[in-house]
Amino acid sequence: MSILTSPRGKAEVVHCRRTQSHDIYCIKNLIRKFTQKLFGNLNVIHLLEKANLAITLHNDQEEIMAQATFLDYPNWNIARQHDWVSVFRELDSEIPCTPLNTLFMHLFVAVDEYSVGCCKEIIRTVFREVPELHFIFLIVPSYMSLGSTLITVFEQVGNAPSLLCDEDFTVHVCHRHSHRPQLHIREARVEDHDDLMPIFLRHDTVLRETYGEYFLGELIEAGDEENHAVVCEVEGAAVGFMSVCSRVNMQLLHECFDLGPFHGLCTPHPDDVLRPPPKPGLRGSPGAELGRSSQDTQRTEEEPQEAVSPEARERVQGRITKDAAVEEASSPVPSGNTGEVEDTGKLSQEHSADDVGYSVSTASSASVSLPEETGSFRPTYRGASAAFRIQLFCVDEKYEARSLDFMNFVFGLFPDKNFCVISLPHLTPEFVLIQNFVKAVPFSTCTLEQDLYIFHRAGLLKSITIRLATVSDTPGVEKLVSTLMLNKSILEDLKQYNEARRDPDGTPLQVFVAEVAEQVAGVAVIRDEMDIEYIRSHYNIEDFIYFSHHQREEHGRLYHFALNPVFRHYTKFFLKEILRLGYKSCLYYAVYPQAKEGKVQRSGARSLTSALHYLVPVRPRRQIVYPLEKLGTNAPSKEVSEDAVSYALNHTNRKLTLEPKITINAKIVVVGASSVGISFLDTLVFCNEKSPLELSAVKMQVCLFNVSLA
Repeated sequence: MSILTSPRGKAEVVHCRRTQSHDIYCIKNLIRKFTQKLFGNLNVIHLLEKANLAITLHNDQEEIMAQATFLDYPNWNIARQHDWVSVFRELDSEIPCTPLNTLFMHLFVAVDEYSVGCCKEIIRTVFREVPELHFIFLIVPSYMSLGSTLITVFEQVGNAPSLLCDEDFTVHVCHRHSHRPQLHIREARVEDHDDLMPIFLRHDTVLRETYGEYFLGELIEAGDEENHAVVCEVEGAAVGFMSVCSRVNMQLLHECFDLGPFHGLCTPHPDDVLRPPPKPGLRGSPGAELGRSSQDTQRTEEEPQEAVSPEARERVQGRITKDAAVEEASSPVPSGNTGEVEDTGKLSQEHSADDVGYSVSTASSASVSLPEETGSFRPTYRGASAAFRIQLFCVDEKYEARSLDFMNFVFGLFPDKNFCVISLPHLTPEFVLIQNFVKAVPFSTCTLEQDLYIFHRAGLLKSITIRLATVSDTPGVEKLVSTLMLNKSILEDLKQYNEARRDPDGTPLQVFVAEVAEQVAGVAVIRDEMDIEYIRSHYNIEDFIYFSHHQREEHGRLYHFALNPVFRHYTKFFLKEILRLGYKSCLYYAVYPQAKEGKVQRSGARSLTSALHYLVPVRPRRQIVYPLEKLGTNAPSKEVSEDAVSYALNHTNRKLTLEPKITINAKIVVVGASSVGISFLDTLVFCNEKSPLELSAVKMQVCLFNVSLA
């Protein structure tokens, strides 16, 4: 909520939310001839369907005051959708724009009397809602001025020609630092006590009641080499606090959590025991092969750590330092789920006495936790602890979206540590900071009433690049997926893509890779959706999209997705880039049921992906049973009437790529094997909880079902 004042002194209270379909009529009424000259003749419905972010301002009477629409590629055809970065780098090399930190304004309308205030409020909201965003570009015809409103937030950077006509366009930019700058982080001082205590007391009074009124000042004074306290500062006042400590109970964590993907949060050591000893009595027998296969699907395998050259370490370390000065990313993290496959990766660290570098290993593994653990082996790590922990954290709600700004500073306090961990009670509401952390998977024998969240130093890198795969990526992808159950299927798809760009049956195929520090950190395989009529007739997909505004070739199906867990918080960005580079507007992911023997029904099954957390489930439609013989020529098409293999459909589209999604850490116990209990779970899974800042995504998601069906 904000208060805007018109030039005549009239005040208006405005609220900000995501644009909804019923706003379209009012948006059209706010479009003037000047608006059409700036942005062109736009189909508002179509634009909102393809927008990554659309913000609406309204007053207390629900009257629309302003609206702005943002996409991840430029308008006016001054650059191709998949290749605009080089064009804008040529305009101004000092603006380090990337697909991660850039959006483009495609439409802005406002009530004339409050247009300046509305424009600034929308810009502030966009920078708040997208923490990794640093630049907003605006492109208009060169013969047009911005007017008295947009010129207050945009500045000109150059001219660019159109690809389709002989006309020049002027490019303007809006910088984050002018509206919602990054937070200044420094060591805490005792004088910060008075600024911080109101923030703490707003959330909880237990600490003061337990440790006394001046516990915070005492904690700051007690700082030493192992304990540090830092604050974030705005205009000379402390608005956030973090206390970190290098002492971590590694034995307890190894007993309670599967830390294999992170090498046990320890530095590699020659005496590490990462695999169980072979069973000599079973070697060479078919049973031995089956046993080894079963064991491989129940634990995370570790690959030998790769040596990293000093030059590579310096290059990666330099990128982190450079990126940290520009941007800190924030996105939700997937919850650990002991019932599904997690696409996980490994890290390799290289330590030296003077300069500690590290490298992100390209190896990946699949961790499958089954209801009954038949193997009792757990890795043994002999290396020193490579982690520090967050003891206490609090930040003012106004600046919560910038919580990740703390991380680069605190990692600098512990140059020999590569991991930051934080443990929280199970029912703690998810806050912005831990949305960037990876939730560790607990063992079935874990009795610790805490969840463990992990963040790696390399997660601060902003040099992640998503691109189409090439033949030279094959070795990197092989290492990344070497321990996944469906690694052969992924590699076959990669080979098929590099050879023909389509399947033998003619279905278009695309493979994308995520590259960080010149290493492959992720891979995704999509195909054009060929069964779109079946999906439309059997699932309520129109709860999320206006189907008629999406071309047939804009629908794609996600088959495989693997991403190093260090960069798990970039999953949504990966999906957004798949849509942009692949010229898609919708992605579908099918989860097929498993047969009793534990094998997926279809031989060409998709890998169960950790990106599932960022997709929304689509409710199936109740089907009409058609008497086909009686209907004869009046019967519906086979795409509608045929009984295909049933599956659970998950979906994302361009509108959902920047949609916030919060995990609710709650345990729900359903007692009784009844249709009512199943109906309750069905309603809970497919709930469409709408909030003021939500368009159509499922924002609430229960991360753990503890179901007891008697």
